[in-house]
Amino acid sequence: MRYAIEATAVQKRYGSLQALGGVDLSIEEGEFFGLLGPNGAGKTTLISIMAGLNRPDSGSVKVMGFDVVNDYRLARRNLGVVPQELVFDPFFTVRETLRIQSGYFGLRGNDAWIDEVMESLGLADKADVNTRALSGGMKRRVLVAQALVHKPPVIVLDEPTAGVDVELRQTLWKFVAGLNRDGHTIVLTTHYLEEAESLCNRIAMLKNGKVVALDATANLLRRHAGACLHLKVRGELPAALVARGTLHVSGAYRFQLADYDEVETVLQPVRAAGLHIEELQVQTPDLEDVFVEVMRDAAAKEAA
Repeated sequence: MRYAIEATAVQKRYGSLQALGGVDLSIEEGEFFGLLGPNGAGKTTLISIMAGLNRPDSGSVKVMGFDVVNDYRLARRNLGVVPQELVFDPFFTVRETLRIQSGYFGLRGNDAWIDEVMESLGLADKADVNTRALSGGMKRRVLVAQALVHKPPVIVLDEPTAGVDVELRQTLWKFVAGLNRDGHTIVLTTHYLEEAESLCNRIAMLKNGKVVALDATANLLRRHAGACLHLKVRGELPAALVARGTLHVSGAYRFQLADYDEVETVLQPVRAAGLHIEELQVQTPDLEDVFVEVMRDAAAKEAA
């Protein structure tokens, strides 16, 4: 079987830092695949190796069956990458930028496809505008368009919606979902876990350069079934509860519970401490809860 992306025992070290510690990963053609992990987990390093921007110390990566080192031209022709950073040439218009990008792949006369991509990404009215005059969100749309000019069968999106508005997120996901339905393989890294949960069929989670979870999204959610308690109180929670929960940016704590019967084990110490409850929600776990639990389990194994 030929995979869209196949990574075998990939290792990469930068001095004393082990960025990738033997990653094995196979992504099937036509998948919408999520690659998740905290900052420094190795996601961007792995993507850089896929794109031929970096070389592994050992192991191999193939794109549509082509080795990224030995068959690098064919591997790159089959891959489109939307980078996390905003990289653009300030001297060209949007249309000129996309024509130049097409030329890197030996393509000429593909203006019809360029027009279609610009229309789909809301760039049609910016076609003759210099890229340096675009907003940050528009520049990110140009990056997506650049990755698509050669119609690659595999598209990697590295934090494509970081810091962009709701309109761009909706426009982008509608377009990318359509590409996936047409048979393109999509690989997504994102810190917006609700995006990964709704879009990705299968997910790999990385921590410290190693795959710590890999399964269908539905299976990950079922495997970590239970209940999640969101609790915000006025005052300080008892130390035992602080250690047990995870603090959210809203000031609420999240407690992962095996079942609903465990809710009382959290509320009883709160009542005993005489604390006033400001917010209380009991929910089934979402991907964020699963992610927190997987990372916590991985950290515990490393410590052991």
